[in-house]
Amino acid sequence: MAQRDKTHLIVSDRCSTFDYAPVPGRGDAKVIPNPADRRAHGGSIRSGLETAEHDARARRERNPVIVPDAVPGTYVAFESFPGIELALNSLDPRTGSTHPELRSVRVDVVNGQRVETATVFVPEGTMGYFFGRLDEYLASVDKSAPNHRNLVDRIHAVRLASVEALWTDPITRFPDSDGSVWWEVWLRPRDGKELARLRAYADAGDAGMRVGRRALGFNTRTVVMVLATVQQLASAIEILDDIAELRSPIHRAEFLAEEDATTQSGFVRDLARLVVAAGPGAPAVCVMDTGVHRMHPLLDASLPPQDCHAADPRWSTEYDHDGHGTAMAGLALYGDLAEAMTTTGPITLRHGLESLTLLPPPGFPDNEPDLYGAITASGVAAVETVATRRRRAYSMAVTALTSEPPSADGVTESVLGKPTSWSASLDALAAGRGVIESETGLSLLGAAHPGAHRLFIVSAGNVETFDHDHLSRSDIEPVQDPAQAWNVLTVGAYTDLDTFLYPPGVYEGWSPLAQRGELSPFSRTSVAFNTKWPVKPEIVMEGGNVAESPDGTERHPVGALELLTTRAPDNRSTASSSRQLTTIGATSAATAQAAHLAARIMADYPSLWPEAVRGLIVHSAEWTPAMRAHVDRTSKKRDKRTVLRRYGMGVPDLTRATRSAGDSLTLIAQETITPFQGDKLREIHFHDLPWPTDVLADLGATPVQLRVTLSYFIEPNPARRGWNGRYNYASHGLRFDVRRPTESNDDFHKRLNLRALQEEEKRPTSAGDTGEWLFGPEAQRAPGSLHTDIWTGTASDLAQRGALAVYPVGGWWKEQAARDRVDHDARYALIVAINTPGVDTDIWTPVAQQVQVPTTITT
Repeated sequence: MAQRDKTHLIVSDRCSTFDYAPVPGRGDAKVIPNPADRRAHGGSIRSGLETAEHDARARRERNPVIVPDAVPGTYVAFESFPGIELALNSLDPRTGSTHPELRSVRVDVVNGQRVETATVFVPEGTMGYFFGRLDEYLASVDKSAPNHRNLVDRIHAVRLASVEALWTDPITRFPDSDGSVWWEVWLRPRDGKELARLRAYADAGDAGMRVGRRALGFNTRTVVMVLATVQQLASAIEILDDIAELRSPIHRAEFLAEEDATTQSGFVRDLARLVVAAGPGAPAVCVMDTGVHRMHPLLDASLPPQDCHAADPRWSTEYDHDGHGTAMAGLALYGDLAEAMTTTGPITLRHGLESLTLLPPPGFPDNEPDLYGAITASGVAAVETVATRRRRAYSMAVTALTSEPPSADGVTESVLGKPTSWSASLDALAAGRGVIESETGLSLLGAAHPGAHRLFIVSAGNVETFDHDHLSRSDIEPVQDPAQAWNVLTVGAYTDLDTFLYPPGVYEGWSPLAQRGELSPFSRTSVAFNTKWPVKPEIVMEGGNVAESPDGTERHPVGALELLTTRAPDNRSTASSSRQLTTIGATSAATAQAAHLAARIMADYPSLWPEAVRGLIVHSAEWTPAMRAHVDRTSKKRDKRTVLRRYGMGVPDLTRATRSAGDSLTLIAQETITPFQGDKLREIHFHDLPWPTDVLADLGATPVQLRVTLSYFIEPNPARRGWNGRYNYASHGLRFDVRRPTESNDDFHKRLNLRALQEEEKRPTSAGDTGEWLFGPEAQRAPGSLHTDIWTGTASDLAQRGALAVYPVGGWWKEQAARDRVDHDARYALIVAINTPGVDTDIWTPVAQQVQVPTTITT
């Protein structure tokens, strides 16, 4: 393999834009079975609505609390037949100034089948919308296709919605205590006074109901913490029309960090003398954690006091109150600190550090839990106020459980991978949303700005219980919140640490649990996710191993199977005498190393967007032999995608991420597309890439590889009102396609774009594809905002594949056309690599000449 000593080639002015209309797809809609007796069914639904309206009115009259501007009405719960989806658009008509409105949707699994419960708020005087449709349905039941059958035939039952109906987390987690508990209350913005109405109700209602001081705003929801009993919230929805859904609050997971020192402080001083800190214009890794002990000899030159921040201004920024943040900082700055310790020459750093204390220090009460999304947004605002234009990668290994592992019957399957207020906040911040403080203290995420896009690198979270079959354990342990966020780079852990030594009698006879190159026993996965949700993690990095006893009955984390890093003192008074090195493992260590990699890419390619940096990291990842063995054992695309949900694309590499070679060429294109115009798709992009056509053609039947990665950021819509059509979580989606070897450019256009056809012209016969895609088109249709695939075929076929298309698919920007973002542009990064392994040829130089990159000749 040739030496990777050449830059990647950034391609511009090779993209053409065309008006776009998708080619009609094939596929039959799911047939909805007819109710056994449609007349009785329609009458039952009507009776349920009448009872719900009557009971709601009676409860309002008995409730003594009066809240000005509250709209009287009825919360109605519509339940689907098992295995049938409700017609959500028909439940949410959006006609007239006052109309029924869909507030939330929960999916439960009953006897192995999905059952939807949709909660609709029906303002007083608007129940006629449903009565009218039911009357027309009943008047036409003798027909084979009664009026409004798509709405009515899907509904199994209707009832007055209870607090449980507004609960969108798994129903098994609904509070069962009679006492006060914290709730995450999602309000539907109407006039800007919804939070004030909730506070007014809490003040006038039963004693003990409290509304949190901090709130977080999205496009269609405002989220706030409320301390209340079930009965207090049940009474609140009798009066308030603002409550859209209820969820359980988030609590952080415990950190894993060993504190045993592995070397003497003298080694630290020797290394510190060799380190040259990066300059003031360099990128940085912002460690979002427990603070960083900035006076550590290996960190102080790279972390000035003004770059230490806290999410809450009351918290100190001078110290690390737990030690975890300092351990993260050592790996984020140096990557492999153990390797740096063996260096004898100068070490010139390419990036610096920032610290953001995200978790409260001891002494600050936490009896009132805050929204972690709002805390994170406030912290990001504090960081960027000081250094607005600095390029940075945010590194976060703070995670929380979102749900228990799925049970055997899949009862919790429907919640795994769903967005939360925290994960949606990261998605919004990544997409360039800002933070605005209103007069009431409401913390809102402002309008998105492309120039403010951010790269967040988040740990997948750690497995707490280790089994001998650690892969099966990891497969049922879903990634923790907020690692399911679409726009973040989620990092799992693998390990190459398969040997360790201890003094005689200490762990004698014990052995590493995971084999070399395999998933770390600490790492969580998205194998248990519903296929609606993105693949997480996207990559894995070294996270250490676990030791297993000789009889296989015990398994423990040990420092010898972790990574060397910097250590904070136990307390301020012992800073001068404390050990300065420790070990760290699990997905925390993996995340810090991934952030180091991101900052190095930013230093080498200052013009790359965060979307491109994320894409390059994933694009550079490869499976180890141990991981690859799982792929090679199956030919089924579905099973390969299961492997993808465990390892992501494998282990990234700094050299592959930043350098091309004579036989390995990487092209990068950064473009902006307008996905929609009104409620229609608008543009398709065709990239006519500079291509080593002649060189590849000369190689003939030689096996070669093409790798394509498409990375972009979406804007989130986290309200749980279903996940299709106008209720899409993502603002938009993008997909890519590659010209096939026997296609002309004209035929390629016509295969994808209906607007490329002349009037009454038929589409050309689709050219057969050659070679083999690792995952295939289904992988591209998977959710998420990053898509990658690998094609293997002959060089002669690849010679004709130098054209790629990028085109939009649906999203809430399109389905909610009245919103002001409908005509907004969307950025993306397209990364294409050609690999000709084992062939002595130069594919880089002819392409470099086409993009007018000067080449050098060594004499």
